[in-house]
Amino acid sequence: MSAEDIPVPNWKPAKLPDSRTLEGRFVRLEKLDAARHGDGLWAAFQGPGSDPKLWDYLWTGPFDTREKFHIWLRAHAATTDPWTYAVVDQNTGVIHGTLAFMSIVPMHGRIELGRVVFGASMQRTPKSTEAVYLLAKEAIALGYRRLEWSCNVRNVRSHRAALRFGFRFELVFRQYTVIKGRSVDVAWYSITAEEWPILQRAMEAWLSAENFDKAGCQVKTLEETLCHLMMLGVNV
Repeated sequence: MSAEDIPVPNWKPAKLPDSRTLEGRFVRLEKLDAARHGDGLWAAFQGPGSDPKLWDYLWTGPFDTREKFHIWLRAHAATTDPWTYAVVDQNTGVIHGTLAFMSIVPMHGRIELGRVVFGASMQRTPKSTEAVYLLAKEAIALGYRRLEWSCNVRNVRSHRAALRFGFRFELVFRQYTVIKGRSVDVAWYSITAEEWPILQRAMEAWLSAENFDKAGCQVKTLEETLCHLMMLGVNV
């Protein structure tokens, strides 16, 4: 029996995201509010020490004035799809970035984790992993059975991130969209609800205090942690 023929008994549509704050050890995800998060995001995205490549594959930006940034952010915060969160440091209150639920289809249990814009201060840190973990966990808790990730085929950093987080590559949609006057081929990845439990276990183990030494360096990589669990035949 092929995957599309598998019965889904007693299926109920998933729930829509809501405004609850999602709490983690390193960060919390707050529903985006342009007035509350705007200054912090401007500093993270375009302030001193910001990532010069941040906007290369994004649908917008960079912005040459704070006013233009605020107009975009205010419109972004007002939409329900994408449903955007600000990533806030639990210890300092510093705002590091944003990410969102998008392409939200409760009827079929499908949702995308996208619009990921992480400032330089959270890139390649536990904060970025925990932000993705918190949103993936929330998607499954809301009843979605498919979590998607998409990116420009030329965006190497996004490809690597998707694979590291446990998303499986599916296919490429050629000439899928036009961004900043350029034709873009889009690569698609996914995690299903059945695949999530062991990925959740791996992320939680990787994020635990036991996985970091006194200098804050990881003991095991996320990939090593997942591989170890799979070798043990963990059944969550």
